[in-house]
This record gives sequence, structure tokens and C-alpha cells, in this order.
Amino acid sequence: MSAPILLAVLAAVALLSWAATGGVLRLLKAWNVFDQPNHRSSHQQATPRGGGLAVVSVIALVWIGGALAYGLQPAGFWPLLCGLALLVAVSWLDDLRSQPARLRFGVQVAAVAFALWGAGSQALVFQGLLPPLADHLIVALAWLWFINLFNFMDGIDGISAVESISVAGGLALCAAVAGFGPGYVFLAASLAAAALGFLVWNWAPARIFLGDVGSVPLGFLVGWLLILLAAEGQWAAALILPLYYLADASWTLSRRILRREALWKGHRNHFYQKAVRRGLSHAAVSTRILLCNLVLVALALIAVLGQPWPALAAACLAVAVLLIMLIGKGLPARDGEAPGEHGPR
Repeated sequence: MSAPILLAVLAAVALLSWAATGGVLRLLKAWNVFDQPNHRSSHQQATPRGGGLAVVSVIALVWIGGALAYGLQPAGFWPLLCGLALLVAVSWLDDLRSQPARLRFGVQVAAVAFALWGAGSQALVFQGLLPPLADHLIVALAWLWFINLFNFMDGIDGISAVESISVAGGLALCAAVAGFGPGYVFLAASLAAAALGFLVWNWAPARIFLGDVGSVPLGFLVGWLLILLAAEGQWAAALILPLYYLADASWTLSRRILRREALWKGHRNHFYQKAVRRGLSHAAVSTRILLCNLVLVALALIAVLGQPWPALAAACLAVAVLLIMLIGKGLPARDGEAPGEHGPR
């Protein structure tokens, strides 16, 4: 697939995602699927939840089309899509009516295990330093954490769409610079394009939310692309691109563990949540995250070009600056206000 054709396809994907999201929005209103405001919500009125039905469907259709028309699929592609379908089904049920945590996590484990089984040696990240079984086990645990942190972080207008565009777009650029085949570049770039089409509807003030049916499958797909990048030896770039999400979610979880809080209960302790509580708008916070992510993309490219450790160190510094900005700027927190489209589980 030539560059002009790829750009035309990506533009069509973004437009299709935009149109599909508009259609799903009308359906959600007709089905009365709304996210009702509560004490942890940032919105003041009921907002349709389930936009992931459009985004994930477009990604799956485009990926399947690319696989059938051009053979653009890596090892484990079809098992991955089977796992994706299972996640979409259970996550949609969870959006309609909250499902037991055991069911949701069990489905995630099954989807990850099936995808890793399908990918086989193509998903070995540690370059032979560990036995294959140990390698797959560590990768599976990291992937499961990434799926859930992606869901946890989906708490204000535009944030997860911005993260998906940034990370997937960065993955496509890194793969192109590293000389990967066209299949990987197409998969990553088309995911970014689909997220861009959704962002038009999700930017503050959001007219529709992803819901679990969007955030969980997107975490699954982006995580898989990161694993494949790391398995090709580009481990530093795979760490750098999602570093803000990794840092915010992991730091917050660690603090909650130390305080012996119930991890399954919703909260408002993420850095981006504190920023909104201090007076920054959703758009202001998401824009800051986008700017930091652009820096991370540039540093990931530097890592691919042969400077992984300096790039990783600079990325840690950039994320630290962002975290300090998020908690140190704005007005004092307003009582009773907390962000979150639907709050982390």
C-alpha cells in the first residue's frame, strides 16, 4: 500500500468513525443508555454512554478489510479479533447493567491468553532472556494491567481518544522508521484515525462517552500493538509512548494500596482528576496531556533511532513535569466536584 493510498484510507477511516459515532449516538438516545451524573461525575446532565460501539466496530472492520485485501495482518491476528469480540460483548453488557468483577476480569484473561497463544513467538518481549512460558506470563500480566488502567483513566472528555491517537499514531511512526512491514503501520495508523473521528464527538463538552465497550477493547488493542513493538526489540519506545497513562494510573494505585483502600471502588485521586477539581477545564487537561504525548512520540522516535536510555530518561522527566503541572495549577478543589465519565470500576 503506497503512502498516498494509505493517507486516503486513513482519512476515510476517520470520516467513517465520525459518521458511525453519530449514528450510535442516536441509537443510544433511543435505547435510553445514559451515564447518569453522580457524586464522582464531572458532567451535570445525563450523557449517552457506549460510543465505543462505533469506534471499535470501525477498527475491526478496517483491520479485517486490510487483512483480506492486502494481507496486512501479523501472527495471531484472528485469535486477537476473537478475543476482541468477547471483550466487546461483555463490556457492552456492563455498560447496560453492571456485571460482576469476576466475569469482566475472567473474560479479559481469556482474551489475552487466546491472543498470546495465537501470536506465539511473535509476542516474546524479553528477547530470549526468559523461557517462553515465563515471558508470556509476564506479558499477560502487563497486558491485563494496561487494559484496566486504560479503563481507569477514561474519566474526562477527550482523554482516552487523545491517548489512543497519540499512542497509536506514535506506534505507526516508530514502526515506519524501524522498517516494520506495512501491516503493522496500517493497523496502528487506522486505530489512530478511528479515534480521531470519535474525538470530534467526545471533545469537551462531550456529546457521547466511550463507555466500557470502548475503553476496555481500546486498551486491549493498543496494548497488543505495544507488545508487538517491544517484541521487535523496540522496548524503550513501547514504554515511552503510553508513559503518562502508566505513570498516573500506577502511582495512584500504589498510593491506594498503601492506604489500604478498596481498589475496586471508584475514586477521584488520579492526577488528571485533581487538575479538574482545582479548576482546569476538561479541554485544558486533555490538551496538556496531548502536548506531553507529542513530546513522548518524538522521544520514542529517538529511541528507535538508537538512543533508548537517554530517550527514556527524558520521557520520565517530561511526564514528571506534566504530573506536577496537573496537581499544582488552577484553583483550589471545589467541594463535591469530581471528574469521571463513568468512574473507574
